[in-house]
Amino acid sequence: MSNSLPEPFVERLEQIVPREQFDSILRTFDSPKQVTFRLNTLKSTSDALEDALRIAQIPFERVEWTEGLIEGVYRIAPEEKLRLTQIEAFYEGHFYIQNLASMFAPVLLAPQPEETVLDLAAAPGGKTLMLAGMMKNTGWLSAVEPSRERFFRLCDNLKSQGVTNAHTYMTDGRSVGKKCPLMFDRILLDAPCSSEARFKTHEPKSMSYWSVHKVKETSKLQRRLLLSAFDALKPGGRLLYSTCSFSPEENESPLQHLLERHGEHLKTLPISLPLENVQKPLARWGKEIYDERIQNAVRILPTDTIDGFFLCLLEKI
Repeated sequence: MSNSLPEPFVERLEQIVPREQFDSILRTFDSPKQVTFRLNTLKSTSDALEDALRIAQIPFERVEWTEGLIEGVYRIAPEEKLRLTQIEAFYEGHFYIQNLASMFAPVLLAPQPEETVLDLAAAPGGKTLMLAGMMKNTGWLSAVEPSRERFFRLCDNLKSQGVTNAHTYMTDGRSVGKKCPLMFDRILLDAPCSSEARFKTHEPKSMSYWSVHKVKETSKLQRRLLLSAFDALKPGGRLLYSTCSFSPEENESPLQHLLERHGEHLKTLPISLPLENVQKPLARWGKEIYDERIQNAVRILPTDTIDGFFLCLLEKI
């Protein structure tokens, strides 16, 4: 079924990922992934959540290798997802369904209680919820989303999950740096992207809007969002940039643009993840040769459980 992926996407992917893993990576687009979800520490405990799952007779497995990084991460078979969303604990916001790869962004940013934190592209709010939990609902958490429909979904999710330290703004993230210069200790920019890692061959709509042109247009937005994030970040502050795309135009290239503009005031920090399915960033793509500091970033390769993802942690100096 992999031949139903857009042909230009497949051709580009073959140039990006390790050759020996290309076929197995293609197969990950063909089957529904295992469903992962995590405990909402603001509202429940692991013991209470596990009791609720047993009462509902939903078979679950604890993702043990995440312990010490993320509290209470579980996975279930895809066919159990509907039942999971029908139990009382779901409606009460005791857990949040989220792919494992997405959970790493807040963990790496590591916000602390009482800090001033910005989620620059926040909807639907999964990472914002994690940030609030790590901050123990203290400090100041700004959540920005320009789309009206997505903004109200973000607000609903924050409310249902018991977040009280978040302040939501329906505004364009590209304007935030000028409005709030040097304000934030930590900034998460999980940038709008072409969502290549979420393609599913059994769901043609998931890739119907994709094109190489869209990838390049999205890259322009990502560059401006990164510049805005830089302006809003305090000296000594940290910025986590991530996407769920494979394309270098959306990952290495926006970072290259940022470093060309402000490289003397930035350093990248090494990322260590408890995963084997990771890849170093590309050193070059086409005619573009990337700053060697980008090599501290990481590209997560997809499996039957984890989506593809790109992460880079920067510090302002």
